[in-house]
Amino acid sequence: RSWTLTVAQTDKGSRAKPATITTRWIFSGTGYYNYEQGYAPTFPGEDTFAGQVIHPQHWPEDLDYRGKRVVIVGSGATAVTLMPAMAPDTEHITMLQRTPSYIIPVPREDPLAKTAMRVLGEDRGFQVNRKRSILQQKAIYEFCQRFPQAARKALRKINAMQLPKDFDVETHFNPPYDPWDQRLCVVPDGDMYKEISKGQASIVTGKIKTFDATGIELEDGSHLDADIIITATGLNLQLFGGMELTVNGTAVDVPSTIVYRGAMLSGVPNFLTAIGYTNSSWTLKVDLVCEHLCRLLAYMDQHGYTAVVPVADDPNLGRRPMLDFPAGYIMRAIDEFPQQGTSGPWTIEMDYWADHARLRAGSVDDAALRFSAVDRAAVGSGAAR
Repeated sequence: RSWTLTVAQTDKGSRAKPATITTRWIFSGTGYYNYEQGYAPTFPGEDTFAGQVIHPQHWPEDLDYRGKRVVIVGSGATAVTLMPAMAPDTEHITMLQRTPSYIIPVPREDPLAKTAMRVLGEDRGFQVNRKRSILQQKAIYEFCQRFPQAARKALRKINAMQLPKDFDVETHFNPPYDPWDQRLCVVPDGDMYKEISKGQASIVTGKIKTFDATGIELEDGSHLDADIIITATGLNLQLFGGMELTVNGTAVDVPSTIVYRGAMLSGVPNFLTAIGYTNSSWTLKVDLVCEHLCRLLAYMDQHGYTAVVPVADDPNLGRRPMLDFPAGYIMRAIDEFPQQGTSGPWTIEMDYWADHARLRAGSVDDAALRFSAVDRAAVGSGAAR
Protein backbone atom coordinates (compact mmCIF):
# COMPACT_ATOMS: atom_id res chain seq x y z
CA ARG A 1 0.00 0.00 0.00
CA SER A 2 1.41 3.37 -0.98
CA TRP A 3 0.58 6.98 -1.66
CA THR A 4 1.01 8.56 -5.07
CA LEU A 5 1.59 12.29 -4.95
CA THR A 6 1.16 14.57 -7.94
CA VAL A 7 3.44 17.53 -7.31
CA ALA A 8 3.65 20.84 -9.17
CA GLN A 9 7.29 21.84 -9.25
CA THR A 10 6.92 25.58 -8.74
CA ASP A 11 10.68 26.10 -8.54
CA LYS A 12 10.94 25.23 -12.25
CA GLY A 13 8.38 27.72 -13.48
CA SER A 14 4.84 27.44 -14.79
CA ARG A 15 5.82 25.29 -17.76
CA ALA A 16 7.19 22.44 -15.65
CA LYS A 17 5.26 19.19 -15.93
CA PRO A 18 3.77 17.80 -12.71
CA ALA A 19 6.03 15.24 -11.03
CA THR A 20 4.82 11.98 -9.52
CA ILE A 21 6.18 10.66 -6.24
CA THR A 22 5.33 7.30 -4.71
CA THR A 23 5.80 6.83 -0.97
CA ARG A 24 4.62 4.67 1.90
CA TRP A 25 3.96 7.63 4.22
CA ILE A 26 2.91 11.24 3.99
CA PHE A 27 3.96 13.62 6.76
CA SER A 28 2.04 16.86 6.32
CA GLY A 29 4.18 19.54 7.95
CA THR A 30 2.21 22.34 6.32
CA GLY A 31 0.55 23.81 9.40
CA TYR A 32 -3.00 25.06 8.92
CA TYR A 33 -2.63 28.41 7.19
CA ASN A 34 -3.17 29.38 3.57
CA TYR A 35 0.17 30.92 2.66
CA GLU A 36 -1.01 32.26 -0.70
CA GLN A 37 -3.89 34.43 0.48
CA GLY A 38 -4.60 36.08 3.81
CA TYR A 39 -8.03 37.02 5.11
CA ALA A 40 -8.92 40.32 3.48
CA PRO A 41 -12.47 41.54 4.09
CA THR A 42 -13.80 44.19 1.73
CA PHE A 43 -14.23 47.57 3.40
CA PRO A 44 -16.77 50.16 2.15
CA GLY A 45 -15.10 52.79 0.00
CA GLU A 46 -11.81 50.90 -0.18
CA ASP A 47 -11.42 51.67 -3.89
CA THR A 48 -11.64 55.42 -3.20
CA PHE A 49 -8.57 55.52 -0.96
CA ALA A 50 -5.79 57.45 -2.71
CA GLY A 51 -2.94 55.74 -0.85
CA GLN A 52 -1.73 52.16 -0.61
CA VAL A 53 -3.71 49.32 0.98
CA ILE A 54 -1.44 46.42 1.97
CA HIS A 55 -2.08 43.03 3.53
CA PRO A 56 0.96 41.89 5.58
CA GLN A 57 0.91 38.49 3.86
CA HIS A 58 1.79 40.25 0.59
CA TRP A 59 4.23 42.84 1.85
CA PRO A 60 5.96 44.72 -0.99
CA GLU A 61 9.73 44.70 -0.67
CA ASP A 62 9.96 48.31 -1.82
CA LEU A 63 7.36 49.75 0.57
CA ASP A 64 8.51 53.19 1.68
CA TYR A 65 6.68 54.37 4.78
CA ARG A 66 9.24 56.94 5.93
CA GLY A 67 7.49 60.12 7.00
CA LYS A 68 4.10 58.66 6.12
CA ARG A 69 0.89 58.42 8.13
CA VAL A 70 0.13 54.74 8.61
CA VAL A 71 -3.00 53.02 9.93
CA ILE A 72 -2.86 49.33 10.84
CA VAL A 73 -6.30 47.71 10.90
CA GLY A 74 -6.20 44.88 13.43
CA SER A 75 -5.20 44.06 17.00
CA GLY A 76 -3.53 40.65 16.80
CA ALA A 77 0.09 39.58 16.90
CA THR A 78 0.84 41.03 13.46
CA ALA A 79 -0.50 44.46 14.37
CA VAL A 80 1.24 44.70 17.75
CA THR A 81 4.51 43.63 16.10
CA LEU A 82 4.32 45.95 13.10
CA MET A 83 3.38 49.08 15.04
CA PRO A 84 6.57 49.46 17.13
CA ALA A 85 8.78 48.21 14.29
CA MET A 86 7.49 50.87 11.88
CA ALA A 87 6.82 53.72 14.31
CA PRO A 88 10.30 55.32 14.40
CA ASP A 89 10.26 55.92 10.63
CA THR A 90 6.67 57.10 10.22
CA GLU A 91 5.14 60.53 10.73
CA HIS A 92 2.64 58.70 12.93
CA ILE A 93 1.25 55.19 13.11
CA THR A 94 -2.15 54.16 14.48
CA MET A 95 -3.40 50.72 15.37
CA LEU A 96 -7.13 50.70 14.68
CA GLN A 97 -8.85 47.87 16.50
CA ARG A 98 -12.48 46.86 16.49
CA THR A 99 -11.89 44.66 19.56
CA PRO A 100 -8.90 44.89 21.94
CA SER A 101 -6.57 41.97 22.58
CA TYR A 102 -4.82 40.96 25.79
CA ILE A 103 -1.24 42.17 25.55
CA ILE A 104 1.69 41.64 27.90
CA PRO A 105 5.35 42.72 27.81
CA VAL A 106 8.11 40.11 27.95
CA PRO A 107 11.91 40.53 28.03
CA ARG A 108 13.51 40.12 24.61
CA GLU A 109 16.28 38.16 26.33
CA ASP A 110 15.42 35.97 29.31
CA PRO A 111 17.75 36.88 32.23
CA LEU A 112 16.96 33.61 34.05
CA ALA A 113 17.97 31.61 30.99
CA LYS A 114 21.30 33.42 30.82
CA THR A 115 21.93 32.78 34.50
CA ALA A 116 21.05 29.08 34.21
CA MET A 117 23.43 28.53 31.29
CA ARG A 118 26.20 30.46 33.00
CA VAL A 119 25.88 28.48 36.24
CA LEU A 120 24.95 25.04 34.89
CA GLY A 121 26.63 25.08 31.51
CA GLU A 122 25.06 25.56 28.11
CA ASP A 123 23.51 22.10 27.66
CA ARG A 124 22.18 21.54 31.17
CA GLY A 125 21.21 25.19 31.52
CA PHE A 126 19.20 24.96 28.29
CA GLN A 127 17.33 21.87 29.48
CA VAL A 128 16.52 23.42 32.86
CA ASN A 129 15.32 26.64 31.26
CA ARG A 130 13.24 24.76 28.70
CA LYS A 131 11.36 22.91 31.45
CA ARG A 132 10.95 26.13 33.41
CA SER A 133 9.52 27.90 30.37
CA ILE A 134 7.04 25.09 29.73
CA LEU A 135 5.89 25.09 33.34
CA GLN A 136 5.70 28.89 33.42
CA GLN A 137 3.53 29.03 30.30
CA LYS A 138 1.28 26.29 31.67
CA ALA A 139 0.93 28.11 35.00
CA ILE A 140 0.00 31.40 33.30
CA TYR A 141 -2.55 29.70 31.05
CA GLU A 142 -4.18 27.76 33.88
CA PHE A 143 -4.27 30.84 36.13
CA CYS A 144 -6.04 32.81 33.39
CA GLN A 145 -8.55 30.01 32.80
CA ARG A 146 -9.29 29.30 36.48
CA PHE A 147 -9.26 32.88 37.76
CA PRO A 148 -10.24 35.03 34.78
CA GLN A 149 -11.23 38.12 36.77
CA ALA A 150 -7.98 38.15 38.73
CA ALA A 151 -6.02 37.60 35.52
CA ARG A 152 -7.91 40.39 33.78
CA LYS A 153 -7.10 42.82 36.60
CA ALA A 154 -3.45 41.79 36.65
CA LEU A 155 -3.02 42.24 32.89
CA ARG A 156 -4.77 45.60 32.97
CA LYS A 157 -2.50 46.76 35.79
CA ILE A 158 0.60 45.64 33.89
CA ASN A 159 -0.55 47.57 30.83
CA ALA A 160 -1.34 50.68 32.88
CA MET A 161 2.15 50.63 34.42
CA GLN A 162 3.71 50.67 30.94
CA LEU A 163 1.60 53.50 29.51
CA PRO A 164 1.16 57.23 30.18
CA LYS A 165 -0.99 58.03 33.21
CA ASP A 166 -3.78 59.55 31.13
CA PHE A 167 -3.97 56.63 28.69
CA ASP A 168 -7.44 55.05 28.41
CA VAL A 169 -6.50 51.49 29.37
CA GLU A 170 -10.14 50.61 30.07
CA THR A 171 -11.10 51.21 26.44
CA HIS A 172 -8.05 50.01 24.53
CA PHE A 173 -6.84 47.06 26.67
CA ASN A 174 -10.10 45.57 27.88
CA PRO A 175 -11.24 42.68 25.64
CA PRO A 176 -14.83 41.41 26.01
CA TYR A 177 -13.60 37.83 26.52
CA ASP A 178 -11.57 36.28 29.34
CA PRO A 179 -7.75 35.99 29.23
CA TRP A 180 -6.53 33.11 27.08
CA ASP A 181 -9.96 32.44 25.59
CA GLN A 182 -8.05 33.73 22.60
CA ARG A 183 -4.31 34.10 22.11
CA LEU A 184 -2.46 36.48 24.40
CA CYS A 185 -0.12 38.78 22.46
CA VAL A 186 3.35 39.59 23.75
CA VAL A 187 5.47 42.68 23.06
CA PRO A 188 9.24 42.19 23.44
CA ASP A 189 10.75 44.63 25.95
CA GLY A 190 7.46 46.55 25.93
CA ASP A 191 8.42 48.21 22.63
CA MET A 192 4.81 49.00 21.71
CA TYR A 193 4.21 50.84 24.98
CA LYS A 194 7.40 52.86 24.47
CA GLU A 195 6.31 54.14 21.05
CA ILE A 196 2.89 55.08 22.43
CA SER A 197 4.53 56.94 25.32
CA LYS A 198 6.73 58.87 22.87
CA GLY A 199 3.63 59.99 20.98
CA GLN A 200 4.87 58.28 17.82
CA ALA A 201 2.10 55.67 17.89
CA SER A 202 -1.47 55.47 19.09
CA ILE A 203 -4.34 53.02 19.49
CA VAL A 204 -7.90 53.76 18.40
CA THR A 205 -10.79 51.44 19.25
CA GLY A 206 -13.79 51.74 16.96
CA LYS A 207 -15.66 50.40 13.95
CA ILE A 208 -14.95 51.38 10.38
CA LYS A 209 -17.74 53.21 8.55
CA THR A 210 -15.91 53.71 5.28
CA PHE A 211 -12.59 54.32 3.60
CA ASP A 212 -12.30 57.60 1.74
CA ALA A 213 -9.63 59.31 -0.31
CA THR A 214 -7.60 60.44 2.69
CA GLY A 215 -8.04 57.65 5.21
CA ILE A 216 -10.72 55.98 7.31
CA GLU A 217 -13.96 57.36 8.71
CA LEU A 218 -15.21 55.62 11.86
CA GLU A 219 -18.80 55.07 12.92
CA ASP A 220 -18.41 57.61 15.74
CA GLY A 221 -17.68 60.31 13.14
CA SER A 222 -13.94 60.60 13.77
CA HIS A 223 -11.43 60.33 10.93
CA LEU A 224 -7.98 58.73 10.70
CA ASP A 225 -5.78 60.38 8.09
CA ALA A 226 -3.54 57.90 6.28
CA ASP A 227 -1.11 57.58 3.41
CA ILE A 228 -0.82 53.80 3.90
CA ILE A 229 -3.40 51.41 5.33
CA ILE A 230 -2.21 47.98 6.44
CA THR A 231 -5.00 45.43 6.79
CA ALA A 232 -3.66 43.08 9.47
CA THR A 233 -7.04 41.37 9.41
CA GLY A 234 -5.89 37.81 9.85
CA LEU A 235 -5.23 34.61 8.02
CA ASN A 236 -7.21 31.99 6.19
CA LEU A 237 -6.95 28.41 7.37
CA GLN A 238 -6.08 25.56 5.04
CA LEU A 239 -5.17 21.99 5.89
CA PHE A 240 -2.38 19.97 4.29
CA GLY A 241 -1.22 22.85 2.12
CA GLY A 242 -4.35 22.43 -0.01
CA MET A 243 -3.73 18.75 -0.83
CA GLU A 244 -6.69 16.65 -1.89
CA LEU A 245 -6.55 13.17 -0.38
CA THR A 246 -7.96 10.06 -2.01
CA VAL A 247 -7.91 6.57 -0.49
CA ASN A 248 -8.77 3.56 -2.66
CA GLY A 249 -10.27 5.86 -5.26
CA THR A 250 -12.54 7.67 -2.80
CA ALA A 251 -11.95 11.28 -1.78
CA VAL A 252 -11.36 11.69 1.94
CA ASP A 253 -14.17 13.66 3.58
CA VAL A 254 -11.86 15.45 5.99
CA PRO A 255 -14.58 17.03 8.23
CA SER A 256 -15.98 13.56 8.96
CA THR A 257 -12.65 12.19 10.17
CA ILE A 258 -11.53 12.21 13.81
CA VAL A 259 -8.00 13.11 14.81
CA TYR A 260 -6.04 10.35 16.56
CA ARG A 261 -3.54 11.54 19.19
CA GLY A 262 -3.63 14.97 17.60
CA ALA A 263 -1.75 13.74 14.54
CA MET A 264 -3.45 11.02 12.41
CA LEU A 265 -6.90 10.88 10.81
CA SER A 266 -9.40 8.09 11.28
CA GLY A 267 -9.73 5.95 8.17
CA VAL A 268 -6.63 7.43 6.50
CA PRO A 269 -3.64 5.04 6.45
CA ASN A 270 0.00 6.02 6.77
CA PHE A 271 -0.75 9.74 7.03
CA LEU A 272 0.30 12.11 9.78
CA THR A 273 -0.08 15.85 10.19
CA ALA A 274 1.59 18.20 12.65
CA ILE A 275 -0.73 20.62 14.45
CA GLY A 276 0.79 22.60 17.30
CA TYR A 277 -0.63 24.24 20.40
CA THR A 278 -2.87 27.29 20.37
CA ASN A 279 -1.90 28.20 23.94
CA SER A 280 1.85 27.65 23.88
CA SER A 281 4.83 27.27 21.57
CA TRP A 282 3.82 25.55 18.33
CA THR A 283 7.05 23.57 18.16
CA LEU A 284 6.52 21.92 21.56
CA LYS A 285 3.71 19.80 20.12
CA VAL A 286 5.41 19.28 16.77
CA ASP A 287 8.54 17.92 18.48
CA LEU A 288 6.44 15.30 20.27
CA VAL A 289 4.51 14.39 17.12
CA CYS A 290 7.73 13.88 15.14
CA GLU A 291 9.22 11.73 17.90
CA HIS A 292 6.03 9.67 18.05
CA LEU A 293 6.16 9.09 14.29
CA CYS A 294 9.74 7.79 14.60
CA ARG A 295 8.64 5.40 17.36
CA LEU A 296 5.68 4.27 15.26
CA LEU A 297 7.85 3.58 12.20
CA ALA A 298 10.37 1.66 14.32
CA TYR A 299 7.56 -0.45 15.79
CA MET A 300 6.19 -1.22 12.34
CA ASP A 301 9.62 -2.20 11.02
CA GLN A 302 10.18 -4.43 14.03
CA HIS A 303 6.91 -6.30 13.44
CA GLY A 304 6.94 -6.32 9.65
CA TYR A 305 3.96 -3.98 9.25
CA THR A 306 3.67 -1.75 6.20
CA ALA A 307 0.43 0.07 6.95
CA VAL A 308 -1.46 1.46 9.92
CA VAL A 309 -4.81 3.22 10.10
CA PRO A 310 -6.68 4.68 13.10
CA VAL A 311 -10.23 3.36 13.40
CA ALA A 312 -12.88 5.18 15.47
CA ASP A 313 -15.43 2.40 15.96
CA ASP A 314 -16.82 3.35 19.37
CA PRO A 315 -20.51 4.25 18.80
CA ASN A 316 -20.53 6.21 22.07
CA LEU A 317 -17.60 8.45 21.13
CA GLY A 318 -18.73 12.06 21.14
CA ARG A 319 -17.33 14.69 18.81
CA ARG A 320 -16.34 18.31 19.08
CA PRO A 321 -14.34 20.79 16.97
CA MET A 322 -10.69 19.93 16.37
CA LEU A 323 -9.65 23.41 17.47
CA ASP A 324 -11.85 24.37 20.41
CA PHE A 325 -10.74 27.98 20.23
CA PRO A 326 -13.18 30.84 19.49
CA ALA A 327 -10.83 33.10 17.53
CA GLY A 328 -12.35 34.56 14.37
CA TYR A 329 -9.89 32.95 11.97
CA ILE A 330 -10.65 29.55 13.53
CA MET A 331 -14.42 29.94 13.46
CA ARG A 332 -14.43 30.95 9.78
CA ALA A 333 -13.04 27.57 8.70
CA ILE A 334 -13.70 25.10 11.53
CA ASP A 335 -16.37 23.23 9.54
CA GLU A 336 -13.72 22.27 6.96
CA PHE A 337 -11.47 20.67 9.58
CA PRO A 338 -11.44 17.19 11.11
CA GLN A 339 -13.06 16.74 14.50
CA GLN A 340 -11.77 15.43 17.79
CA GLY A 341 -13.40 12.94 20.08
CA THR A 342 -14.41 13.39 23.68
CA SER A 343 -12.29 10.65 25.22
CA GLY A 344 -9.29 8.38 24.84
CA PRO A 345 -6.70 8.90 22.10
CA TRP A 346 -9.23 10.91 20.08
CA THR A 347 -8.88 14.08 22.15
CA ILE A 348 -6.55 16.89 21.17
CA GLU A 349 -4.59 18.03 24.18
CA MET A 350 -3.40 21.60 24.64
CA ASP A 351 -1.12 20.49 27.47
CA TYR A 352 2.51 19.55 26.86
CA TRP A 353 2.75 17.12 29.76
CA ALA A 354 -0.41 15.26 28.76
CA ASP A 355 1.00 14.89 25.24
CA HIS A 356 4.39 13.94 26.66
CA ALA A 357 2.71 11.04 28.48
CA ARG A 358 0.97 9.62 25.42
CA LEU A 359 3.22 10.67 22.50
CA ARG A 360 6.65 10.19 24.06
CA ALA A 361 6.07 7.74 26.92
CA GLY A 362 2.84 6.02 25.87
CA SER A 363 2.68 2.70 24.04
CA VAL A 364 2.74 2.85 20.25
CA ASP A 365 0.51 -0.22 19.92
CA ASP A 366 -3.00 1.04 20.64
CA ALA A 367 -6.42 -0.58 20.37
CA ALA A 368 -7.55 2.16 18.01
CA LEU A 369 -4.85 1.31 15.45
CA ARG A 370 -5.11 -1.38 12.79
CA PHE A 371 -1.73 -2.62 11.58
CA SER A 372 -1.28 -4.70 8.44
CA ALA A 373 1.47 -6.14 6.27
CA VAL A 374 0.60 -5.47 2.64
CA ASP A 375 2.74 -6.58 -0.26
CA ARG A 376 4.30 -3.73 -2.23
CA ALA A 377 2.43 -4.74 -5.36
CA ALA A 378 -0.95 -4.94 -3.65
CA VAL A 379 -3.86 -2.89 -4.95
CA GLY A 380 -5.34 -0.24 -2.74
CA SER A 381 -3.31 2.91 -2.99
CA GLY A 382 -3.97 6.43 -1.92
CA ALA A 383 -3.43 9.61 -3.84
CA ALA A 384 -2.68 13.19 -2.91
CA ARG A 385 -2.66 16.28 -5.06
